[in-house]
Amino acid sequence: MRSDRRTAVAIVGGGASGTILAAQLARRGIRSILIDGSGRMGRGVAYSTMEPAHLLNVRAEGMSALAGEPDHFAKAFEADGGDRRGFAQRRFFARYLGGILDEAVAGGCAEPVEATAVGAHRVDGRWQLAFDDGSSAEAHALVLAVGNQEPEPLRAFAGVGGRFVRNPWGGDARAAVAELAETGEAALLVGTGLTMVDLVLSLDAAGHRGRIVALSRRGLIPRSHADFDPAPVEFDDVPAGNVRALWCWLRRRSAEVGWRAAVDSLRPHSHPLWQSLTADQQHRFLRHARPWWDVHRHRIAPEVGATIARLVGEGRLEIVSGRIVAARERGGGIEVEYRRRRSAAQQRETFGYAFNCTGPLHSIERTRDPLLRSLLDAGKVRPDHLGIGLDLDGTCRAGEHLWAMGPLTKGRYWEIIAVPDIREQAAEVAADIDRELGA
Repeated sequence: MRSDRRTAVAIVGGGASGTILAAQLARRGIRSILIDGSGRMGRGVAYSTMEPAHLLNVRAEGMSALAGEPDHFAKAFEADGGDRRGFAQRRFFARYLGGILDEAVAGGCAEPVEATAVGAHRVDGRWQLAFDDGSSAEAHALVLAVGNQEPEPLRAFAGVGGRFVRNPWGGDARAAVAELAETGEAALLVGTGLTMVDLVLSLDAAGHRGRIVALSRRGLIPRSHADFDPAPVEFDDVPAGNVRALWCWLRRRSAEVGWRAAVDSLRPHSHPLWQSLTADQQHRFLRHARPWWDVHRHRIAPEVGATIARLVGEGRLEIVSGRIVAARERGGGIEVEYRRRRSAAQQRETFGYAFNCTGPLHSIERTRDPLLRSLLDAGKVRPDHLGIGLDLDGTCRAGEHLWAMGPLTKGRYWEIIAVPDIREQAAEVAADIDRELGA
């Protein structure tokens, strides 16, 4: 049993957000503990993969973890023989993040804690945290950086046993991929976004040669990166405050300069554009525009896009626009009924495994994270107006001496899950904590 700890800042979540924040605090001489019981300390879900086929979705030149040092990662990648305009393996980026954390630990300003935080409350002006192993910690400030959470359960698969993989990022998914590669049975991936792409790459790399069906309501898949001439715009050139007007502008601009240049021209303005929308307009974006925005904004490496196109061309991967009607265990697999879009007929097919690839949890009220659950239940934090993250002020504060980062702040910022966004947020949160602790 570990002894209790006292520190300036407790960071819950040892993925990219928490690691980068710990590094920023260390540079200011502020001690922190980084708490993560998932076994992914310093990496998080996205960068824990050991699959060489899993590449970053951003060019190396844009993946610095440190604000104000744009070449920090690119130099490390080049030193290893990489091209700064290329897309590094995610496991290489994991080593890079680990090195940043190691530097903060070696300097005496960061301490990793391999435990799960299960509760937190205020006592005499400080946060008292309880861990699942019975130990505890005390801190002046608390930062919630838990990252993406497991997908929501799918109703159609309620009651289906182990042949339905609920968490596509866990050990069950890896075991299922290995078995499918051996048996050659068909696989169903529910969802056609970035999580689906990862699963397809894993199946292909493992040697699976059977049928893969990827199904979502619209059947949209992420587009690939390609070279283009940038076409920057000023904020005042863009119609803020209305989703329809913004969408019409984006279509016209895409026709003029290409869709990649048009979409990327909005990136410097993403936060003020999002905040210019009313709650009703933001809801409208989430209901109607988000699927198209996601596949154009969050692009995949050209090599990855080529693999997906090859598998589709070979008939091994089918992208289906439709919905699941029913699912049941049948023999050694899952029998699934689904209806293709614009078709009244239902199709029945048996799969060796089905995977939930719908993406991270989108409703904070349904979180299964024990610390978030306890803070929500106690009223220490509140859901944001969209229900997708936490209610915050303009400095990412969710309560007294309490900050949030990354996906938990999507309701306020929307574009806040990629490393280029997180590094700026980490620097701003570290500066705010420094001011608060020094007051």
